Amino acid sequence: MSKAEANRYTAFCQFRTSVRGSRDYLLVGIDVAKERHHAFFGTATGKTLLKRLIFDNNRTGFEQLIERAEQLMVAHSCRKVAFGLEPTGNYHKPLANWLLEQDQLLVLVSNKAIADNRESLDGRWDKNDTKDSANVADLMAQGKCQFFEQPSAELTALRCLLSLRKRLKRDEHSARMQIRNGLLVRHFPEMDRLWGSCLKENLAIVRSCLDPRTISAMSFDDFLRRVTDRDRGLRQVKRLQRIYEAAAVSVGCPVDAAARFEARQLVDRLNGLRERIEDTEERIAHICRDFPSYRRLLTIPGFGPYIASQVIARIGDPHRFAGRKQLIRLAGYDLNAKRSGKSSDTAVPVISKRGNGDLRYALYQAALIATYHDKGFRALFTRYLQGRERERGIKTKMRVKVAVKMLVIAWCMMRDDTDYDPALLQV
Repeated sequence: MSKAEANRYTAFCQFRTSVRGSRDYLLVGIDVAKERHHAFFGTATGKTLLKRLIFDNNRTGFEQLIERAEQLMVAHSCRKVAFGLEPTGNYHKPLANWLLEQDQLLVLVSNKAIADNRESLDGRWDKNDTKDSANVADLMAQGKCQFFEQPSAELTALRCLLSLRKRLKRDEHSARMQIRNGLLVRHFPEMDRLWGSCLKENLAIVRSCLDPRTISAMSFDDFLRRVTDRDRGLRQVKRLQRIYEAAAVSVGCPVDAAARFEARQLVDRLNGLRERIEDTEERIAHICRDFPSYRRLLTIPGFGPYIASQVIARIGDPHRFAGRKQLIRLAGYDLNAKRSGKSSDTAVPVISKRGNGDLRYALYQAALIATYHDKGFRALFTRYLQGRERERGIKTKMRVKVAVKMLVIAWCMMRDDTDYDPALLQV
């Protein structure tokens, strides 16, 4: 953690422990929007100083916010000011960045806390911008806020690229499903059942041979040359032979000019998305090489470039976590249960899933691979299963436990700047 970031964190900790009931702080709760923000000015003792200030999402509006805060500080003898934001997509980031550049104390108030606290203000549950800004200030007065992390430029770029990759993968899946569920099931349903994993050949068939009658009219050798560009062996030939035979007895609807045009458009779109995903992944790998811990994380069994980049992006500065419990909450792997009344002793804890879902998914995939292919993790997984083999769903639960172990190991490696040691599995 940089010196400036450490100073900000110290100031935040001091604010959160001393704000409740203090008369020193002017609290500014801000409800963020796309074009105009709503601000509420109050004190930690519950006194309202200015119920509503609407300011534009530009420099003039931001300067208006600071000017009004300074005036109220003088008028009501407040020595310090703290600004609170609710994270709202990307809308809050320009304002947050500007406030940090002005060396202002900035905190975040979680969406969940705001939703839970909304009813306690006036006994109602309706939402509006003016009340939500007061809601933010009320939670700040209780110390129920979070530190606003300001990551480095490299870490910000990595997170942006991972977000882009996620959107591109979603679009890729959408295009693939449009081809299979929109075209093949209508014109060549037999091929959908023989789709397999050879995507390049499948797309070549859809683009040039969507009509099964076209395939039946040519010889198998001509069909093979049209849809393949290299020899993948006997397995490839057998699969294409089954598709060729299925085309002769296909019950698909006739393919008209509109269907052929749609097929070309969808295939070209999918190929374009795949190229963009490859370019994005290369860029992610290029940025990750600047992080010293990247190569070390790749030595953990089950960790590949994508999983290692997710861990680096979500953990960020490893020194900002005081212990493993905070880290586990980051991924949403912390256990909780609803314990009440007679069922409190028999309640079964489950993972909260309140943390980062992408990190949680990546770690589970790493655990799945490692427990199959690595001797050390396979032994750890077996030890976790011992005595509970017959429980329903126990393998998934124990792989989640292995994923938590992986996360803690990765964090320790990043924090201590050390290499992977299989002996860590015995700790």
